[in-house]
Parts: sequence; structure tokens; C-alpha cells
Amino acid sequence: MLEGVRVTTSRPVSAVADNGGSMYAAGSLFQLLRDGRPRTRAELAAETGLARSTVTQRVDALLASNLIGPADKAASTGGRPPTRFAFNPNARFVLSADIGATHARLALTDLACEVLAEAYDELLVASGPEPVLSWVASAGHDLIARAGRDPADLLGVGIGLPGPVEHSTGRPVSPPIMPGWDGFDVQGYLEDRFGAVALVDNDVNIMALGEHFTQWSDAPHMMFVKVATGIGSGLISDGRLHRGAQGAAGDMGHLQLPHGTEVVCRCGNTGCLEAVASGAAIAAKLAANGTRAETSADVVTLARGGNIEALQLLRQAGRDIGEVLAAAVSLFNPSVIVIGGSLSQAGEHLIAGVREIVYRRSLPLATQDLRIVQSSTGDRAGIIGAAVMVIDHALAPTQVDLMLAQ
Repeated sequence: MLEGVRVTTSRPVSAVADNGGSMYAAGSLFQLLRDGRPRTRAELAAETGLARSTVTQRVDALLASNLIGPADKAASTGGRPPTRFAFNPNARFVLSADIGATHARLALTDLACEVLAEAYDELLVASGPEPVLSWVASAGHDLIARAGRDPADLLGVGIGLPGPVEHSTGRPVSPPIMPGWDGFDVQGYLEDRFGAVALVDNDVNIMALGEHFTQWSDAPHMMFVKVATGIGSGLISDGRLHRGAQGAAGDMGHLQLPHGTEVVCRCGNTGCLEAVASGAAIAAKLAANGTRAETSADVVTLARGGNIEALQLLRQAGRDIGEVLAAAVSLFNPSVIVIGGSLSQAGEHLIAGVREIVYRRSLPLATQDLRIVQSSTGDRAGIIGAAVMVIDHALAPTQVDLMLAQ
């Protein structure tokens, strides 16, 4: 299963087994066209080293699938100008879902991750898998109908969940805020209801994919940190999402802070970063001091309104997060850290606290070109990332060859 943000190959297409010249090796040729730049058959032959007849055969197969289409005519050197061919992002569509602790966002995208239609609802993930996934199925079919798309053109379904997920099986594993979800076959549930492949990951991983795809494709080493009801991170290493052995990479919210040892975390341990610096933790501190606050959204509203205590707590939360990130910077050495999640929308105080500690505590070599920035993709990062996850899997060379063989 492909994990990268963009499907690329370091080998020329001619180095890929061509199945005796069969048109069903067209998946590798297709990867060249995914960059959107139109090419003629002659240009494809020159880039790949394949025989012109082989290129023609594979282009014809891709044309028949509608994955590519004719573009503009190339300049003629005499006679009829040759036709250029380009990736057709409207050939199929993807359904992507971003499930948070208290919300669910759903989108239909094309194969270039352009959002075609959206749906949103305030759902509690703690209500269990059946109510939440039933909404995804119902709202998903409604979006498909509203967009006027043929359900048979659904390439796949991607979903992010706010807890640990074993990506290979699509099952949550002991998620602390998701009662009833442990071991639930999310992948199978969605595949049964949509008749298409379904992929599942945790919400921060798909947000990292979305942010990298839309804003930082030129940064091969990126860290995305979500600060909301909980805290987590997604790691892009050498342009690919790094999940780790079981999909638990980036779970920074449950690293222990030395000064937070008295605070009990929802995971059962004490002193976790999430228990000290998350939106829920800040809201609890404000409420304990007599300020009305229950959620991360309340904290953001207070901060934007100039509430001094909320601003001070956000700055300190940034420092606490910076303590963990300073160690991560030394271990992972990213070129950019993107701070996202609802608390990132509260202004510069949170990010200023992060910068204050990271730049002070990390080695100069690791921070000399390091950028720490606010997410630009905002609340769409998750749905775009879930679409990227599906597209990069379903349009990988072997998957395209299987599609053409059907």
C-alpha cells in the first residue's frame, strides 16, 4: 500500500517490467502524466526509453480508461501537429472524511484533490462507530447524488479518526476518547456501503498529508502538529508519510512533561503533554478560575476577544509543546513545523511560545533553516489529506494496471 504524498518513481518507466509489452503495464507510464503537464507520444517515448509502439499501446489503454485525455496540439514541424495528452482529474472522484472528537467533515474531491462538495455535522466520536459511520455513509451517498456523479466512478473512501489506528487493517487500537471503537472494522464497514476501497488513518496523519500536498510539497521533511481537544503530530519524511511499525509514530501528546506530573491524562498516565497543554486542558484551567470555558472553541473565542488569562495560558501551552518539539527537532530534523488544529486559530501566542522554546533549546544546526508556521489549509487539511491517501494508493502503478485489466 503506497504511503507517499505524491506517487513518483525513481526509475525510468522502461525499467519497470512491461509484461511482454502488454497494455496493462500502463500504470507506470501514467505516473509521468500525473504532474499535469501535457506530453506527446514522442515526448513520452523520449522520457521513458520505451518504443513508440509500446507508448502508443499504453496511451490508448489510459485514454480508454478516461484517466488521461487529449490536451492542446503540439507545435508542428511539418504536417498535422501531434496531440498532447494530460492527466484527467475528473475521471473519478474520492470521498474523504475527517472525524474529530466533536465533529465530522465530509467531502467529495476530484483526482487533483479539488473539493467538489462538502458536508459537516457536530457529532461526538464517543457516541460509537455505528452512529458516526452511518452518518458518513448516508451523507456520502447524498453528496454523490447532489454532485451528479455516477457511484461507479468512486475511486475510494478515505477517513481519519481521532485516535491510534492500525493503518494496514483500518482498525482503531485502544483509542482513549473513542469508546466502542477499539478493533472495529472501519475499513470493512465503509467498503460494504460504498463498494470501493476504503483506507483509514488517524486524523493528524491525514492532516499532515493535506498540508504537505497543498502548501509544502517542496519540503521533504515536515512535521505537522495538531493542537485542539488533544495533541498529536504527523511526520513527512523524504516526502512520504512516516507511520512507524504499527502506525503510532507522532503520538507526541502522551509524552510526559517534567512539570506536569500531577495532572492525570485521559490515557491513564499522568503528566502527558495533552493533559497540560491541549485545548481541553486550557479550558479546564479557565473554568477552575471562574471563566466560562468548556471547549477549544471557547478558548479561541476568549483569546480573540483579548482575555488576558486565555492569552497567557496559550503562550504557556506553546512553551510546553515547544519542550517536546525541541527534542523532536533534534531527532527528526524537519525543515518546517506546521501548527494546526483549532487552537492555532487563536492568534500568534501559541506559536510564539513554541518558537521561544524550540529555537532556544534545539541545536543551531537543526534550527538554522527551520520554519515554525501556522497551518494555511485550516479545517480542510483533513479532508484533503484523506483524499491524497486514497488517490496515491489507488493510482499507484500496480493499481492502475489492475483497473485497466478489469
